[in-house]
Amino acid sequence: MCIKSIILAGGSGTRLWPLSRELYPKQFLKIRNRSLFQDTVSRCLQVSDISEIYVVTNEVHKYFVISQVEELGYDMPPENLLLEPEGRNTLPAICYGIREIDKAFGKSVVGVFSSDHVLDPVAMETISGAEKIASEYLVTFGIVPSSPHTGYGYIKPGEELEVGNRVREFREKPCMEDAKKYIAEGCLWNSGMFLMGTDIFSEEVQTLAPDVWNAFENAGTIQETYSKVPNISIDYGIMEKSSRVGVVKLGCKWSDLGNFDAFYAESEKDKANNCTLSCQNVLVDSNNNFIHSNAKKLVSLIDINDMIVVDTTDALMICPRKSSEKVKEVVNLLKKRNDERINIHETVYRPWGSYTLLENSGGHKIKNIAVLPGKKLSLQLHHHRSEHWVVVKGMAQVENDGQSFFLRQGESTFIKAGAKHRLSNPGKLPLEIIEVQLGEYVEEDDIVRFDDEYGRA
Repeated sequence: MCIKSIILAGGSGTRLWPLSRELYPKQFLKIRNRSLFQDTVSRCLQVSDISEIYVVTNEVHKYFVISQVEELGYDMPPENLLLEPEGRNTLPAICYGIREIDKAFGKSVVGVFSSDHVLDPVAMETISGAEKIASEYLVTFGIVPSSPHTGYGYIKPGEELEVGNRVREFREKPCMEDAKKYIAEGCLWNSGMFLMGTDIFSEEVQTLAPDVWNAFENAGTIQETYSKVPNISIDYGIMEKSSRVGVVKLGCKWSDLGNFDAFYAESEKDKANNCTLSCQNVLVDSNNNFIHSNAKKLVSLIDINDMIVVDTTDALMICPRKSSEKVKEVVNLLKKRNDERINIHETVYRPWGSYTLLENSGGHKIKNIAVLPGKKLSLQLHHHRSEHWVVVKGMAQVENDGQSFFLRQGESTFIKAGAKHRLSNPGKLPLEIIEVQLGEYVEEDDIVRFDDEYGRA
């Protein structure tokens, strides 16, 4: 294996709200057995060792990356997890990854992949084959269009190369009439995937985007770098300006799952072309619908066609499939209201597992807490609340006010306000507890941590 990989995994994922949220974006969603991020890592492992895969993300999503790579059976080297202080678009993110790879391995060929795309794994053979021209060209990959589409940019190929073609022209997202014309001209969808040598990339950034290069070259910490680097995409900053760009055609299944209609197109369907995920259903004379709900809830549709129905514990979204792009307008309205439901689900993921909020009534909260095998919460205390823990499944190891003991299914303990405490799962099976919080203030910021193996403050 001689190709290194960069996975871009910092997006907020609000176009699939309410399934995805800013703190739980679509690349980490597990609607089936694996997430899109895990699928991307698996594809990269076809061309790179785990030590050669770098993930650019942020502090908020750090533990999603770590835990989901662990679920695949790998440990990602800590230095391969690149945390951006703030999102500054794709060019700074790629520059960050390229420079770190160059430091670690010297001159290399690097593939750049989005973490939230659906892509046939066979495409990696074509992508690795483009290495033949990656020392002379910044290679992008164009998807053979299946239909006119107004949501993608287009690439017009030019003269043939040893592999692929030189790029004659990049074109912005078109209207439907122009999309049809572009396809007739042989244009390809711009996939946002790349293969490039670290040397040619660095040369082009220095020449065409010197502000980006200088921010990385002259600043000290990554925080200082990102305070100076411009917000710019690789397409605007480099690809559309460079004379050294090639495109290789990919004639396989690909989607960026940009909205629920795209999600519907990529999902399995029944005989009436309904896609039903995670829910029981009774559908009468209803066709071409996308339905997602809680597994315990029965969804019934009668004479409903071409609709999207997404039901979560804290939000319900219904719209025609053709209007799925307007979900972002709902998110914008919720942002203006400072509504937390754009940020988090009722289920919140942590490096040790997750918790689901079952009830919240001012002076009390009830949570279902799931702790992964071998994981532990921080040693902590709360000033304003007490907690009562009841074990539902597994075995818990508890530290409570200086005492250490074990609890089995059906057993419980009480933690008074101000007592140092910690919950651990020493077993090989998941631990599940019910936590009842009581007090004048029961919000998440009433935590004082004394020890935390995940490096949280």
